[in-house]
Amino acid sequence: MTILLLTISLLYASFTLLLWLTWWRIPYVRPAIPAGTGPRITVIIPVRNEAENLPLLLDDLERQTYRNFDVIVADDSSTDDTLAIARERARQASFVLHPLPLSNERTASPKKRAITQSIANADGELIVTTDGDCRVGPRWLETLAAFYQETGATMLIGPVTFATDSSVFASLQIVEFASLIGSGACTLALGRPTMCNGANLCYQKRVFEQVGGFSGVDHLASGDDEFLMHKVAERFPGSIRFVKNRDAIVTTEAHQSLRAFYQQRKRWASKWRAYTSWLPTLLAIFIFMANAAPVVALGGWLVGEFSSQTLLFVLLSKVVPEFLFLRSVLVFLQKNSSVKLIPLTQLIYPFYVILFGLAAQGKGYRWKGRDLT
Repeated sequence: MTILLLTISLLYASFTLLLWLTWWRIPYVRPAIPAGTGPRITVIIPVRNEAENLPLLLDDLERQTYRNFDVIVADDSSTDDTLAIARERARQASFVLHPLPLSNERTASPKKRAITQSIANADGELIVTTDGDCRVGPRWLETLAAFYQETGATMLIGPVTFATDSSVFASLQIVEFASLIGSGACTLALGRPTMCNGANLCYQKRVFEQVGGFSGVDHLASGDDEFLMHKVAERFPGSIRFVKNRDAIVTTEAHQSLRAFYQQRKRWASKWRAYTSWLPTLLAIFIFMANAAPVVALGGWLVGEFSSQTLLFVLLSKVVPEFLFLRSVLVFLQKNSSVKLIPLTQLIYPFYVILFGLAAQGKGYRWKGRDLT
């Protein structure tokens, strides 16, 4: 048992250090402003009950330096004023805004339906997706368009973080989320894409159509981002890029309640069972084992099963490489104030991973007022 723990810890330390070095090797892109008008972009915003947040995002889009774009707000049967707000703003906006009301028929994946129907109505060469509760900077679309023109990538993965760190709970979420964004960027740079986030995703419309959109995964409530990325990576290997530029960062609000946080993370964790590629599944199992190792080592040390040296090695193998990696990603995301919360996150995270690894084995969660499976 000791040898197994030490082996897992050594492999995890090596993996995390590889991510850290890879993160530094990903170039900070400074693409030139596109010549002429650049590619036509259709921004798709699937929404449900976002009356409070949607106007802020639409204000951000008004301030875009890049102007060759239109917007589709796909309203998924909101019970508040979301659709009315979209229709009113469509009459006032300086850009073309299309409110797209969706039917209230039951579907396994409302968000995939919203994106699919929006793409069918999209004029853009590029599709950019974000969420109704997100905020974007004025050079967001300019950066995506310029990087697309420079690389010809089939898909661009953009960085996402939480807007405020006004509480310890919010800061912990920032650190945890930074690990996901950074890991996704690094595994992509290593040629093995695993994770991305649909709040900041850009891809060619024709590529979405060529891979069959969400067919084959449309029965799954989650995964409108990662499953599509895996399909694109399989069909067009080496054609996906991470946009390492602060102007491309999208922000959203951290959860204020533990219940909402639990439901979202359970939804995310539930995706791994449906992966057809072996690597994301293997990585999910490996991360689970690596985070279980310190808990097992501590428990074993308390009952005299493991030595102090074994416990120290397991802990340091996890804590030191993680700190180096997380600090690098947080600094890029301009979340320097959250760096001090890395040790507390590391203390909590093993129990968090075990909890959601087990929770993901069950079916169903509640999201946006609906029970989904």
